[in-house]
Amino acid sequence: MNLQETLSNQVKQAVLSSYKVELETVEFQATRKEFAGDITVVVFPMLRFVKGNPVQIGETIGNYLVDNISNVKAFNVVKGFLNIEISDSYFIDFFNNIKGETTYGLVSLKEDEKAVMVEYSSPNTNKPLHLGHVRNNLLGYSVAEILKASGKKVYKTQIINDRGIHICKSMLAWQKFGEGETPQSTGLKGDKLVGNYYVKFDQEYKKEIQELISNGSSEEDAKKNAPILIEAQSMLLKWEAGDEEVVELWKEMNSWVYEGFNVTYKNLGVDFDTLYYESNTYLLGKEFVEQGLKSGVFVKEEDGSVWCDLTEDGLDKKIVQRSDGTAVYMTQDIGTAIQRIKDFPDVGGMVYTVGNEQDYHFKVLFLILKKLGFDWADNLYHLSYGMVDLPSGKMKSREGTVVDADELVEEMAKTAGEISEELGKLDGYSETEKEELYKIIGLGALKYHILKVDPKKRILFDPKESIDFQGDTGPFIQYTYARIQSILRKADLEKTDLKSTDLHPKEKELIKQLQLFPEIIQNAAEQHSPALIANYTYDLVKEFNSFYQNVSILGADNDIEKQLRVQLSNTVANTIKNAFLLLGIQVPERM
Repeated sequence: MNLQETLSNQVKQAVLSSYKVELETVEFQATRKEFAGDITVVVFPMLRFVKGNPVQIGETIGNYLVDNISNVKAFNVVKGFLNIEISDSYFIDFFNNIKGETTYGLVSLKEDEKAVMVEYSSPNTNKPLHLGHVRNNLLGYSVAEILKASGKKVYKTQIINDRGIHICKSMLAWQKFGEGETPQSTGLKGDKLVGNYYVKFDQEYKKEIQELISNGSSEEDAKKNAPILIEAQSMLLKWEAGDEEVVELWKEMNSWVYEGFNVTYKNLGVDFDTLYYESNTYLLGKEFVEQGLKSGVFVKEEDGSVWCDLTEDGLDKKIVQRSDGTAVYMTQDIGTAIQRIKDFPDVGGMVYTVGNEQDYHFKVLFLILKKLGFDWADNLYHLSYGMVDLPSGKMKSREGTVVDADELVEEMAKTAGEISEELGKLDGYSETEKEELYKIIGLGALKYHILKVDPKKRILFDPKESIDFQGDTGPFIQYTYARIQSILRKADLEKTDLKSTDLHPKEKELIKQLQLFPEIIQNAAEQHSPALIANYTYDLVKEFNSFYQNVSILGADNDIEKQLRVQLSNTVANTIKNAFLLLGIQVPERM
């Protein structure tokens, strides 16, 4: 039982014995800095059940706690807040229990719990990954790691959107204008080459629209009747019919893209346990459309299209199959979800990392799966996130005005190098060591800048601002970790338990901050929010730097003090490292 649970039980007992009232819950908060105390009981919520003056009630409870809990050494009451002071020996005992744990805060796998599947990335095979995909990948990967750290079995996956009209647009443009270009002949990554033809299609499509308008067509008709679009639609129908030539071209161009994606994933430091392809799952979705028609979940319209009427659920009617029999995104997503549970029967829930423009889509998907009778549909979660903007404005894939993921990672490393050189922090490093460090700092800056923000919020991403060795940044936290490693290299780290001693206020604050880490992981898992981990790590680092500036570590007055401070520094470093691993960020031993 932890301290808060012990205090809660004793506060309830105090109220019961003094006021003959049984409290269901006790509200705690951190003690404000200007008052003596380590944890505060909020008395005001008790006034609904206990009649009396809040200060007097606080005094009564405080006296009871001092008499009944050995670790409570004093208290004070400020209005309706009971500030409790905890003995130094309690914090020393706590620290002795955790200081040797290299995985402190992380929970081992809970065998009796259902697994969770986390989907992220999920790109289209008609373009390379860009800044928006970067936020998606970093969020999904981090949430998967946090869920694992909270004790859950996790499968990391993606659904590769490898079919559909957008894929046919790239294929058709390459067929018309490519003159046999390949990644080998051009020296381009395959995903970039294919992406260029997606842009080319859009350019030609716009030309044809203008030509039709100039010949008297309305803009709406011109958009529908542009010859190149009709050809792309025809190609999609041929693909779905299994046309040999179209399928071969599709396989070849997709293989180029996959090779390119793999390079990007390696650069970003993300991975997957299993892959799904829309081309394999959309047919299963069509099977369940048929089943849904039989059970009355879906209705076929006069034109042959199939719909799900969700108006009684506060939504609208949603198409699940076109009149020509071809699948829509919803069809594929129904099929993919069902296939995943078939493949991994131990999965009891799924997390979909997809931008907030798809909020409505996932409400509909989850509701349709419930209506189809799947009980696991109650455990589906849409990890919705906001757009990433740049100082220069919004990105558009069709127009080719995107920030390429590979170029961004490269640019971050380059910027990290320039700033490091300016600061003159890398004397004695070889060129190879410098390059490796620049990558770690650059990628750490990128990941932290994106993950420290609540997923639902929109981000304005400024690469220069993110690489700063001061303030709420990845490099600042990495630098603190490296500083601790420098201290530890000079110190003799003993493993013996520390004897009871009076703690410096800065030592106590640091131990109190360390105490929070296990709960932060559980909260971050529950809320699917890496921002909680990022913000906690920054707070821990600020607390350590305040400790570092106010007490001497290696020049402590006696050996007991020195060992406490060295071991405390070591535990803080381990916690920074573990927290950053949950964000997918490396920490360098030297900086």
